[in-house]
Amino acid sequence: MRLALALALTATLVLPLASEEREKAPDFTLESINGDTIKLSDYRGKVVILDFWATWCRPCVMEIPHYKELYEAYKDSGLAIIGIALDKPQKVVSFVDRFEVNYPIAVGDRALAREYGGIRAIPTTFVLDQDGRIYRKYVGYRAKEVFLQDFMNLKKEYMARKKAEKSNKSKKASSTGVED
Repeated sequence: MRLALALALTATLVLPLASEEREKAPDFTLESINGDTIKLSDYRGKVVILDFWATWCRPCVMEIPHYKELYEAYKDSGLAIIGIALDKPQKVVSFVDRFEVNYPIAVGDRALAREYGGIRAIPTTFVLDQDGRIYRKYVGYRAKEVFLQDFMNLKKEYMARKKAEKSNKSKKASSTGVED
């Protein structure tokens, strides 16, 4: 009985919230290691995988090839990946060059980590929906398929929401006799 209750509670805790109930991810502006500006709010309309990591973290390093593959396959389909390294800038630049990381990387600090609830372990990865809201938070290594499934779920949810909004707009226009 206790095990069933614990499993039921765990299942409800990991289910994602409806879009409008999700917490808004804190916006930030950072300079990437390439000198480009990364502003989170510029990524609205895309699913964002926001990965807090470090060069010395073995599970973090194990995830990098997955992110590279996902970014290459889905960057033109609405997926963005941003790496926030909690490490020394020179180590990050060397690492990114050596491993040919193909998505934006910036060096974060304690203040940014605090804004995201305090990053107590790495990797800590947030999956953000197209409205910049936190869909999932993962602490520790996750397989590529986990992030791919989140991306696909959010794309499907977004398309359904847009279809419903269009349908509601059409119904409203036809009931008032006015079209947009």
